[in-house]
Amino acid sequence: MRLIDTHAHIYDEKFKDDINEIIDRAIEAGVEKIYLPNIDSTTIDAMLELELKYPDYCIPMMGLHPCSVNKNFEKELYIVEDWFSKREFVAVGEIGTDLYWDKSFFEQQKEAFNIQSEIAIKNNIPIVIHCRESIPETIELVSNIKSDKFRGIFHCFSGNLEQANEIIELGFYLGLGGVATFKNGGLEEVITHADFDKIVLETDSPYLAPVPNRGKRNEPSYMVEVAKKIASIKNISIDEVGKTTSINALKIFHSTH
Repeated sequence: MRLIDTHAHIYDEKFKDDINEIIDRAIEAGVEKIYLPNIDSTTIDAMLELELKYPDYCIPMMGLHPCSVNKNFEKELYIVEDWFSKREFVAVGEIGTDLYWDKSFFEQQKEAFNIQSEIAIKNNIPIVIHCRESIPETIELVSNIKSDKFRGIFHCFSGNLEQANEIIELGFYLGLGGVATFKNGGLEEVITHADFDKIVLETDSPYLAPVPNRGKRNEPSYMVEVAKKIASIKNISIDEVGKTTSINALKIFHSTH
C-alpha cells in the first residue's frame, strides 16, 4: 500500500529515543514520505536534523504556528523569512489561527497568517493551515487573499460538508487524520461527499492517534487505520485510498502554478 503522511511532528522530544523504529514501522506500513511542519524557532534544529538523517523521506516546511504567536511574533517571523532566504522549503507551515487555547493574540495570529501567506505566494509554494475552533475565521482570511498561486491544506480538518466544499472551492485541500476514526468525529458526510481529489492523509504525530490506538502517542504507521476507515465509509479499497491521497499530496506539495 502507498501512503503519504502530510503532517507529522516526529522531530518532537517524544520521539527522540526511538525515531529509527518509528521510521522503520512507517516504511513497513507503506508510508513513502513524511512532511514535517515547523512550530517555531525552537523546533527548527531538530526538524532539519531529521531531514539530514532521512533525506527525501522526512521533508520539512518552515513557518510559525499560531500557538507560538505572541507580542514578539515579529522576531519569530524574521527567523522564518531568513530561512527562506537560505534555502527552499516545500511549504509554509504550520501557520493559521487557534481560538481554543488562547484568544488574546488573535489579531497577531491573523497578521502572522497574512505575512506568511505572502511568503508562500512569493515562493510559489502552498501553506499548511492550523485552524482549531476557528474554521470560519480562517476561511475568511483565505478568501481575502487574491492570488492564483495561493493554495494549501486545511490540516486536521474537523468541519462540516459545507465548510469542506467552501475550502475546496478556494483551491485548498483537506487534511484528514485520526479524528476521521473517532466515533463522534463527525467526518462521515465530508468523507462520503467531498471531492476525493482534494483530500490528503496525515497523522499530526504525536497527537490524535486513530482508533484503536486513541490516547497513545501517534506515529506515521498508524495512518493505515485512517485509510481503512475512509475505505470503509467510501466503500472502496484501502489501496485506492492510499493511491489517490498520495497523488493528491504530491500534487499540492510539488506542483507549480
